[in-house]
Amino acid sequence: MFSKEESRKLRELFWTSYGKSFPRKWLLYNTKIKHVALKFYADRKTALVCIDIDHDDEYERLVQFEKFESLKTILETEYIPDIIFDDNYYLEKSGKNICRIYVKHQDKFSIHNKNTWRLAYEFFNKHMDLLESFFLEYKDFIKIEA
Repeated sequence: MFSKEESRKLRELFWTSYGKSFPRKWLLYNTKIKHVALKFYADRKTALVCIDIDHDDEYERLVQFEKFESLKTILETEYIPDIIFDDNYYLEKSGKNICRIYVKHQDKFSIHNKNTWRLAYEFFNKHMDLLESFFLEYKDFIKIEA
């Protein structure tokens, strides 16, 4: 078991090590679409690459989600076959519901276990590249106001 401080330091080391191992400027929050961000996520059990839609207004959030949903077949067939669409994803930390489109790292992983980091880094690099390519290809369609 790790103390809060030890856990914080391991998380920090995980992310700085990733940045050093795979240096690249990712799109992430700089999507130019309000409330839409590409994200990496890692905790004690899971590693994800995501598109998060976090508009506070549920209607607006779902309208944006439906734009992505209309591209689901393309995303699954041309980019990431095992992508998951969730229009009601609960964030425990904030207690907030968002829409999340994500792919989950299938290998055993824990941010507290350095032996699992390398495969997670490779997963992040491969899948964020695919998700970013998809996003950039269809950004103009996604950005159109409903």
